[in-house]
Amino acid sequence: MSRLESSLDIDRASARQIVRIIQEQDALVASAVATQADRIAHAIDQIVERMQHGGRLFYAGAGTSGRIAMLDASEIPPTYGVDRSLVRVIMAGGERAFFEAVEGAEDDEDAAIEIVTREVTADDAIVGVAASGTTPFTVAAVRKANMLGALTIGLTSIANTPLARDVDIPIVVDVGPEVIMGSSRMKSGTAQKMVLNTISTGVMIRYGRVYSNLMIDMPATNEKLRARAVTMVELAAGVSRPAAVQAIREADGDVRLASVIAKKRVSASEARELLERNELREVLES
Repeated sequence: MSRLESSLDIDRASARQIVRIIQEQDALVASAVATQADRIAHAIDQIVERMQHGGRLFYAGAGTSGRIAMLDASEIPPTYGVDRSLVRVIMAGGERAFFEAVEGAEDDEDAAIEIVTREVTADDAIVGVAASGTTPFTVAAVRKANMLGALTIGLTSIANTPLARDVDIPIVVDVGPEVIMGSSRMKSGTAQKMVLNTISTGVMIRYGRVYSNLMIDMPATNEKLRARAVTMVELAAGVSRPAAVQAIREADGDVRLASVIAKKRVSASEARELLERNELREVLES
């Protein structure tokens, strides 16, 4: 573990100087993530292939890495309308560890092996997330997943570590030393958030949960989302707002169905039949 030269005297810096040092380092993260574009894209394609055959996506992590993974996973169902079981998190220390440190949890290899054995199948994909690439819980999880035949992906900041070596697809984002030595919630955490956002978004797009750049399967569960749903129907179907509102009512809040109702001027049952036979883009653009 190395120290960042530019932050050696940060304890004597003013608030403005602290901000400058941190922001200068944060600016390096995007370019570091970009070096892994091909591997991230490969991971997306392989995960989608698993999902199309009934597989699921798991994230595995401990501490900050597990919490960042949970943040990403928790946003997928309300954004894309998929079942919560499709993307899951295996967290060292269990649900309690999302809110507080659980002593010794990241070293508990047996717990990781037990969970993966119980939950993961050969049809699934698992992304192990660990900045150091050595976290015993996370490494044990992907190793067990390998034995089961699942697709394994490792997201780490350090090459030639167990996590990078023991997976099918290693994604190694070298962000360099942290502003505060060892505080991997900073640049490494930012990199993890960026990579997981890209993976989950890419997977949902390739899985058919997006039309154009619209969240076409978003559940409209509150007033803000209902208003957003109407706007999406306007854009997808190219109709006026009153027509979109009416279509949303007829579709009982289903944006995908409402878009077809509005665009093709058909009933809800006719729209469902069209969607059963054709992809959404084919229906809306034919």
